[in-house]
Amino acid sequence: MHTPTDPAASPLRAAAVQSDPQVGLENKEKNVAATLRQIEDAADAGARLIVLPELASTGYAFDTREEAYAHAEAVPDGPTCTAWADIARRRDLYVVAGITEVDGVRLYDTAVLIGPEGFVGKYRKTHLWNREKLIFTPGSEFPVFETRIGRIGLLVCWDIWFPEVPRILAAQGADVICSVNNWVWTPPPLFDEAGNCMASYLTMSASHVSGVPIVAANRVGSERGGKFLGCSLITGVNGWPIGGIASSEDETTLYADLDLVETRSAVVWSALNDLPRDRRTDLYDGLLGYAGGTLLPR
Repeated sequence: MHTPTDPAASPLRAAAVQSDPQVGLENKEKNVAATLRQIEDAADAGARLIVLPELASTGYAFDTREEAYAHAEAVPDGPTCTAWADIARRRDLYVVAGITEVDGVRLYDTAVLIGPEGFVGKYRKTHLWNREKLIFTPGSEFPVFETRIGRIGLLVCWDIWFPEVPRILAAQGADVICSVNNWVWTPPPLFDEAGNCMASYLTMSASHVSGVPIVAANRVGSERGGKFLGCSLITGVNGWPIGGIASSEDETTLYADLDLVETRSAVVWSALNDLPRDRRTDLYDGLLGYAGGTLLPR
């Protein structure tokens, strides 16, 4: 808890935008225009860190690689990143959003981080879901970016099912993780009695065990037979959602007031409980295959 003698060091309002972009070249211009309105609206509400869903500018369900290429852009020099950079500079804020990236002949499901100073960096999704494996090349790095508001890590959708991803970002000093998502089908039931999906609980768990807030923006609606689950959320350093979890149906924007660098002390729970110090990497890293250990059959 902050006091007048212990004030927040990096206070800001974060926003998770839950929206419904649609695939198809006839929709791309509308998708990008919608992201710009959403960013403006969030900025008007005081947000300085704004997170949009996975593939927010293009929609998700590409039928073919040819269709994905037609939607893709270079990062950061393409028109969509340029438009996001213009608004970030003009409104003095940070934008995290998903985009279909082309680099040579390779396509990536990419999250970009753009700030008042322009393009900061990108993360290429490392864990590809279902037919994404037929379209995209997986990324191979988990970068954490230094910014004026704190250290920012990125992940994309299916990554949250792999606890190593948020753990690696936290171990590299991320003060906040921005999660861009298109959460879809998971083994049933899709929702619990409270109306929340499993991905929301995985986000809460990852946030709690690493003491790092997560701003998770998912999409809603349906596209070419696939339904998206909504349930966006913003967690505090304790893992609990701030302001609740979004519905599974509605386009909306969630807000939370965070002190980003609170993460740096939140991992120390007491004189005898310190999350990074208490990890026994000497015992389990090898068993998990990180250092040549033998995995047991399931």
